[in-house]
Amino acid sequence: MLEVSGLTVRFGGITALDGVGFTVDAGQMVGLIGPNGAGKTTLFNCLTRRYRADEGTIRYAGTDLMSVAPYAIVKLGIARTFQNLGLFPGMSVRDNVLVGAHGRTRAGFLSAGFRLPSVRREEARLRAEVDGLLRRLDLDDVADHPAAGLPFGTLKRIEMARALAAEPRLLLLDEPCNGLSHGEVDEFAALLRDLREERDLTVIVVEHHMGFVMGTCDRVACLEFGRKIAEGTPAEVQNDRAVRDAYLGTAA
Repeated sequence: MLEVSGLTVRFGGITALDGVGFTVDAGQMVGLIGPNGAGKTTLFNCLTRRYRADEGTIRYAGTDLMSVAPYAIVKLGIARTFQNLGLFPGMSVRDNVLVGAHGRTRAGFLSAGFRLPSVRREEARLRAEVDGLLRRLDLDDVADHPAAGLPFGTLKRIEMARALAAEPRLLLLDEPCNGLSHGEVDEFAALLRDLREERDLTVIVVEHHMGFVMGTCDRVACLEFGRKIAEGTPAEVQNDRAVRDAYLGTAA
């Protein structure tokens, strides 16, 4: 489904990604790990075209992503969450999630402005779909509540719901367990496994919580200083000397 080859990104004199390459098969859940500053979020920003790579290629389901406009990425079936929550605090939970479905709307400027019957029907359909999604993620009780002031774990689920509202084939999760308690991490892992099966998702997750990554992902890739230093099954990566050195350091 996804093939990244020789991806290089430079910010002035800093090389954030240095020739990174990996593949993701349809239906897989791949973990992307590495110390802070390793280039993980930069990679996500390249996949969603927020950043323009200096070198390399990204192919998604046969499409050259480097030639796709950033606003068109979601229409290809790619959605993401953000490390720092990107919700609209003054909007209701339902409306935050509805934003994620915007890429699936067909109404144009004039038809939406005149509130034509086709627009009203489309809005009703999307609201019904979003309400079902809110129930699935146990968010229906706060559907009409503004996002501001809700618990952090709830906000994480709202972000997930917004991404799922786009009906993606490839879901990119940027540190979904950050700030969650141990129990919430276990609940999220179980939810993600179920959603993966229910929605036939392919998932790439950036995460520092090693228990979550090693217990949930099929394959794991590790970055350090913008380079991929290891890739394989969770067991293979756990036992890789370069990975242990990257996280724990080496003896003086």
